Amino acid sequence: MKENLIRDKSYRFALSIIDLYKILVAQKEYVMSKQLLKSGTSIGANVEEALAGQSRADFLSKMSIASKEAREARYWLHLLRDSNTLDTEHLIHLIQESECLINILTSIVKTTSIKKA
Repeated sequence: MKENLIRDKSYRFALSIIDLYKILVAQKEYVMSKQLLKSGTSIGANVEEALAGQSRADFLSKMSIASKEAREARYWLHLLRDSNTLDTEHLIHLIQESECLINILTSIVKTTSIKKA
Protein backbone atom coordinates (compact mmCIF):
# COMPACT_ATOMS: atom_id res chain seq x y z
CA MET A 1 0.00 0.00 0.00
CA LYS A 2 1.27 3.47 -0.90
CA GLU A 3 2.38 5.57 2.08
CA ASN A 4 0.03 8.37 3.02
CA LEU A 5 0.86 10.66 5.96
CA ILE A 6 -2.68 11.44 7.07
CA ARG A 7 -3.84 7.84 6.64
CA ASP A 8 -0.91 6.55 8.71
CA LYS A 9 -1.15 9.21 11.42
CA SER A 10 -4.92 8.87 11.81
CA TYR A 11 -4.62 5.08 12.02
CA ARG A 12 -1.90 5.22 14.69
CA PHE A 13 -3.95 7.82 16.56
CA ALA A 14 -6.99 5.51 16.51
CA LEU A 15 -4.90 2.67 17.95
CA SER A 16 -3.71 4.95 20.76
CA ILE A 17 -7.27 6.06 21.45
CA ILE A 18 -8.36 2.42 21.71
CA ASP A 19 -5.59 1.81 24.25
CA LEU A 20 -6.68 4.86 26.24
CA TYR A 21 -10.32 3.74 26.06
CA LYS A 22 -9.35 0.42 27.68
CA ILE A 23 -7.61 2.28 30.53
CA LEU A 24 -10.61 4.55 31.07
CA VAL A 25 -13.10 1.68 31.08
CA ALA A 26 -10.94 -0.16 33.61
CA GLN A 27 -11.31 2.97 35.78
CA LYS A 28 -15.09 2.80 35.21
CA GLU A 29 -15.17 5.99 33.13
CA TYR A 30 -17.74 5.22 30.45
CA VAL A 31 -19.18 8.48 29.12
CA MET A 32 -16.16 10.53 28.04
CA SER A 33 -14.27 7.38 27.07
CA LYS A 34 -17.01 6.32 24.65
CA GLN A 35 -17.22 9.80 23.11
CA LEU A 36 -13.45 9.86 22.67
CA LEU A 37 -13.46 6.37 21.17
CA LYS A 38 -16.08 7.38 18.60
CA SER A 39 -14.44 10.63 17.53
CA GLY A 40 -10.86 9.38 17.76
CA THR A 41 -11.45 6.37 15.54
CA SER A 42 -13.77 8.21 13.17
CA ILE A 43 -10.94 10.44 11.96
CA GLY A 44 -9.18 7.59 10.16
CA ALA A 45 -12.43 6.09 8.90
CA ASN A 46 -13.33 9.38 7.22
CA VAL A 47 -9.82 9.74 5.80
CA GLU A 48 -10.16 6.26 4.27
CA GLU A 49 -13.51 7.21 2.76
CA ALA A 50 -12.05 10.47 1.43
CA LEU A 51 -9.18 8.66 -0.26
CA ALA A 52 -11.73 6.54 -2.09
CA GLY A 53 -13.92 9.57 -2.86
CA GLN A 54 -15.87 9.61 -6.08
CA SER A 55 -15.19 13.28 -6.70
CA ARG A 56 -13.23 16.24 -5.37
CA ALA A 57 -16.39 17.36 -3.55
CA ASP A 58 -16.73 13.93 -1.93
CA PHE A 59 -13.04 14.01 -0.93
CA LEU A 60 -13.43 17.50 0.53
CA SER A 61 -16.57 16.54 2.44
CA LYS A 62 -14.97 13.49 4.08
CA MET A 63 -11.74 15.32 4.93
CA SER A 64 -13.82 18.12 6.48
CA ILE A 65 -15.65 15.57 8.61
CA ALA A 66 -12.31 14.03 9.63
CA SER A 67 -11.13 17.51 10.67
CA LYS A 68 -14.24 18.04 12.79
CA GLU A 69 -13.80 14.63 14.41
CA ALA A 70 -10.18 15.48 15.23
CA ARG A 71 -11.34 18.67 16.92
CA GLU A 72 -13.94 16.72 18.88
CA ALA A 73 -11.33 14.17 19.98
CA ARG A 74 -9.09 17.02 21.12
CA TYR A 75 -12.02 18.42 23.13
CA TRP A 76 -12.54 15.11 24.95
CA LEU A 77 -8.82 14.77 25.62
CA HIS A 78 -8.75 18.27 27.13
CA LEU A 79 -11.82 17.47 29.20
CA LEU A 80 -10.22 14.27 30.51
CA ARG A 81 -7.08 16.21 31.41
CA ASP A 82 -8.81 19.20 32.99
CA SER A 83 -11.26 17.07 34.99
CA ASN A 84 -8.31 15.17 36.46
CA THR A 85 -9.77 11.92 35.21
CA LEU A 86 -6.30 10.87 34.06
CA ASP A 87 -2.90 12.22 34.85
CA THR A 88 -1.53 14.65 32.29
CA GLU A 89 1.28 12.30 31.25
CA HIS A 90 -1.23 9.91 29.67
CA LEU A 91 -2.72 12.72 27.63
CA ILE A 92 0.10 15.05 26.55
CA HIS A 93 1.16 12.95 23.57
CA LEU A 94 -2.42 12.33 22.42
CA ILE A 95 -3.29 16.02 22.66
CA GLN A 96 -0.19 16.85 20.60
CA GLU A 97 -1.13 14.19 18.05
CA SER A 98 -4.67 15.54 17.82
CA GLU A 99 -3.24 19.02 17.18
CA CYS A 100 -1.01 17.59 14.45
CA LEU A 101 -3.96 15.81 12.81
CA ILE A 102 -6.03 19.00 12.96
CA ASN A 103 -3.24 20.98 11.30
CA ILE A 104 -2.75 18.44 8.51
CA LEU A 105 -6.48 18.05 7.88
CA THR A 106 -7.05 21.82 7.92
CA SER A 107 -4.29 22.20 5.35
CA ILE A 108 -5.79 19.47 3.16
CA VAL A 109 -9.25 21.04 3.35
CA LYS A 110 -7.97 24.54 2.60
CA THR A 111 -5.80 23.38 -0.30
CA THR A 112 -8.61 21.32 -1.78
CA SER A 113 -11.06 24.20 -1.38
CA ILE A 114 -8.69 26.61 -3.14
CA LYS A 115 -8.21 24.21 -6.04
CA LYS A 116 -11.96 23.77 -6.25
CA ALA A 117 -12.68 27.50 -6.49
